[in-house]
Amino acid sequence: MTNRLTGISSMATRQILADLAESYEQRTGIEVAIRPMGGVEAARLVRAGEPADIIVLASNVMEKLEAEGHIVPGTRVGFARSGIAMAIRLGAPRPNVRDEESVRQAILDARRICYSTGPSGDHLLQLWERWGIAETVSQRALQAPPGVPVGTLVAEGEADLGFQQLSELMHVPGIEILGPLPPEIQSVTVFTAGVSGMSLQPEKAQELLEYLTSPQAEAPKRQYGMEPA
Repeated sequence: MTNRLTGISSMATRQILADLAESYEQRTGIEVAIRPMGGVEAARLVRAGEPADIIVLASNVMEKLEAEGHIVPGTRVGFARSGIAMAIRLGAPRPNVRDEESVRQAILDARRICYSTGPSGDHLLQLWERWGIAETVSQRALQAPPGVPVGTLVAEGEADLGFQQLSELMHVPGIEILGPLPPEIQSVTVFTAGVSGMSLQPEKAQELLEYLTSPQAEAPKRQYGMEPA
């Protein structure tokens, strides 16, 4: 047993978890070190038996990991909810994105569109298919490599319009966030947390989860564009 807990999370929750890890250490004296990475890579590592005490990923992924025996049964709990937002390079002309049709037109008008490998990217691809523009847009679409914020590529001028979880676009320098997707095309991702099947201190890990989902943990979630789950 050590005075240290470790975890694996997706990039979307990295800032929230960093703040909460620091406050938990101040409260308990237990160091919390959580490794953020792309969701696909995170799930691969968990399946490969990477040592960790807690896992925080999208709920559909966590459900599969528990079914496969990688999450301690009964420990999964809602952590945060996150919607998709849109961003442009700072100083660029603001497109009209007030409703579904205007977002569709803004995508068609953009020189290049950037999206992520996570749930927000999957949702965007589904929208393009539904709108019948997938073939046209795919030629001008840039998928950010795992772990690379969409906002960074937009700020560098690699794309005119970027789509990603609001929490991942916030605080990226050089961009302007246009706002969330309109309600009629919004997709909310629920992130859940659970005790890793590889944890050697599951009781301490469970205590950490209780803190991460407590009322005291709500302010940092809202600060970074999420809502408590």
